[in-house]
Amino acid sequence: MTRKMLGDGDLDESNEGEALYDFDLFVIGAGSGGVRASRFSAQYGAKVGICELPFHPISSEVIGGVGGTCVIRGCVPKKILFYGASFGSDLEDARNYGWELNERIDFNWKKHLHKKTKEIVRLNGTYKRLLANAGVKLFEGEGRVAGPNDVEVIQIDGTKLRYSAKHILISTGSRAQRPDIPGQELAITSDEALSLEELPKRAVILGGGYIALEFASIWRGMGVAVDLCFRKELPLRGFDNEMRALVARNLEARGITMHPWTTITELVQTEDGIKILTSHGEEITADVVLFATGRVPNTKRLNLESVGVELDSTTGAVKVDDYSCTNIPSIWAIGDVTNRLNLTPVALMEGTCFAKTVFGGQPTTPDYDNVPCAVFCIPPLSLVGLSEEQALEKSTGDILVFTSTFNSMKNTISGRQEKTIMKLVVDAETDKVLGASMCGPDAPEIMQGIAVALKCGATKAQFDSTVSYTDIQRHIIASQSTRKYTKRCYTDIPILKNCRTISYLIQYTSNYRLSDYGCLL
Repeated sequence: MTRKMLGDGDLDESNEGEALYDFDLFVIGAGSGGVRASRFSAQYGAKVGICELPFHPISSEVIGGVGGTCVIRGCVPKKILFYGASFGSDLEDARNYGWELNERIDFNWKKHLHKKTKEIVRLNGTYKRLLANAGVKLFEGEGRVAGPNDVEVIQIDGTKLRYSAKHILISTGSRAQRPDIPGQELAITSDEALSLEELPKRAVILGGGYIALEFASIWRGMGVAVDLCFRKELPLRGFDNEMRALVARNLEARGITMHPWTTITELVQTEDGIKILTSHGEEITADVVLFATGRVPNTKRLNLESVGVELDSTTGAVKVDDYSCTNIPSIWAIGDVTNRLNLTPVALMEGTCFAKTVFGGQPTTPDYDNVPCAVFCIPPLSLVGLSEEQALEKSTGDILVFTSTFNSMKNTISGRQEKTIMKLVVDAETDKVLGASMCGPDAPEIMQGIAVALKCGATKAQFDSTVSYTDIQRHIIASQSTRKYTKRCYTDIPILKNCRTISYLIQYTSNYRLSDYGCLL
């Protein structure tokens, strides 16, 4: 093992009593949060080192890449596939706008895959240049903590290097997990799904979260027959129930077969493909099975517990305080590895706050209020602030809900029967907008703008006083209160939520057997 020491190991006599380190900061993990923290810390004058696993589109315990999950096998390639899949329905709709298209429109998956891979390779290089331009020293290899102020880097050739650092930052993100069922090795995760050599003709997806719905929409948009299995009555548990129901309806309308309250019990390889056995005794045959059943923090190989860093006993996440510091004062953690709010922009915020706190002389805690998020199903869902159900649980006063359901102008000409919903949740006493959500075309971009208003504490009256230049904005700004909850009427939240869920199911879904939902009451 090679031991690297500042000044060849000779301590400066003038700094007697003060330890010298190879780096002021050493970061393990060069994803979005780690790169941000490194660059900003360097701008404050810190000497920074960072290590990351070798690049590959599909990750493993020893493969990763600068840029991390979002850039290489997450947000960026997912959005590229989302855009590609969206052209399918757009081309269908174009006919009613006067475009004369051939009856058969082919999709070239290999060409699309090549373009996607080319882009993430470019971004990987861009992130490396960002680090170099900031003066951050990049090491390619596996990093682990060797002590409160020591890190070890195992290079590609197996050589081990050891460095000292005044501060160590863990930003290793998370990894897709697989449910423990017979035949689970036959399934893939989102990593492999983004890099399939051949586009499947039939796919089964297990999961009801972001990733499951996004791949269901992407594959269906590319012509794949998709079955979606999820454990609850609706997908997207934790989101606004009315939006969940509309998303389910839209997925059905686009040809995705929904299997609510369903899990997979076994996978079996056959000559015709993979046979999927479900908890309801169904048998489905597919070319690909995608497990989209959550992610786990990447802490397994970091050697954290041996140096006393506390981990969550259930998830393995690194426990941190409000400033992202662990119970070891010299070791910090940000991003998905802490399992707080697992979104790339949040990791960026946490990285910025870390640099300000540790090297900028500005102690800063991340602000998790009114963080917008989006689900890139087709059409997409986006929200910021509280859902209707969350507002009922947290509020001590009356709640007003404003909703508008309409056909977008584009759909009135194309003839596509796909509703858009916009919703505002308002505190009746203060008129403050507590939450906003939308399911429909361009929802993420629209909600990003509304997020600024909520961050500023906007009221419904201020929304109403805004002159709208589009029909979409006018729908929600000019809408009248759809329903009002007084404090006395929502004391039994579970019953109220379940009643609302049933009403949304009746309103928005078609193929569900509503008799199945009696247990909600």
